[in-house]
Amino acid sequence: MNTTVSTNRRDIAPVFRWLALAGFFAICFAAAAVGVWLTGDAIETWYRPLQKPSFNPPNWVFGPAWTVLYSMMAVAAWLVWNERDRRDVALPLALFGVQLVLNAAWSGIFFGMHNPAAALVEIAVLWLTILATLIAFGRVKRLAGALLAPYLAWVTFATVLNFAIWRLN
Repeated sequence: MNTTVSTNRRDIAPVFRWLALAGFFAICFAAAAVGVWLTGDAIETWYRPLQKPSFNPPNWVFGPAWTVLYSMMAVAAWLVWNERDRRDVALPLALFGVQLVLNAAWSGIFFGMHNPAAALVEIAVLWLTILATLIAFGRVKRLAGALLAPYLAWVTFATVLNFAIWRLN
């Protein structure tokens, strides 16, 4: 009887892990959805007529880029979560949650409030939080930290773009 229970628990564990991965995808894309909601129609009504630097990518680039980045973020968080039996993952996952909130908030400040100056301050805090998350994730699982590197690079670019838009307008 005990052998059956033990075997059943082992059979359930992989399913639970895959459900957790789906949960991390849901959390990441929920943050993305909040950012889209906070952006509203500002891309067409407010953002389009702003002066932008020559390195501003076309609008169609942002959707695919963020889809890849949010997917990598979800996998990174899941990899860290999977280490919870061997490592303390509370702080890395808390940092991850904070940066997700800051990520969504930036859209509300920049697009929703039409405030590139305040968004620049916020994105600097976001950048630092992503860096802290990357380091914390890397200490738990090197691959998890590496998966956040493109996100940090993209937010670095977004910070420069935010600064340029603020200066031009």
